[in-house]
Amino acid sequence: MMAQLQRFGRKREQGFTLIELIVVMVIIAILTAVAVPRFAAMVQSAREAALKQDLQVMRQAISAYTMDKGKAPQSLDDLVQSGYLRSIPVDPMTHSADTWVTDTSDTLSDVYQSDGGIDNVHSGSNATGSNGKPYSSW
Repeated sequence: MMAQLQRFGRKREQGFTLIELIVVMVIIAILTAVAVPRFAAMVQSAREAALKQDLQVMRQAISAYTMDKGKAPQSLDDLVQSGYLRSIPVDPMTHSADTWVTDTSDTLSDVYQSDGGIDNVHSGSNATGSNGKPYSSW
């Protein structure tokens, strides 16, 4: 009889009960339910920060090109060809470098400017940002 109790005690110590496994799975599910939305919000925030930075850099390059050349660039490729940008950045919202939307104007921003062209750039995404405005209006 004692040998049977010792054997039973050893089996009991070798594994987890079903209740213990369920409790652990519930704790993991709760932690996941809390972490996933926060992670998604952080990813979105990082993409928005990258978009703001890319727009600022491209707008500065457009202004510098216009001031230096006396005319506005006719395309974003003009900025790359002239060395104002190393490459056209990928739009963080659309994941493509070809979806940037440019605003062109014939109005001259400087007395020495001879031709109009691109004067602003926006994201090609119509999704709404965390500030409630579409990315295409940033």
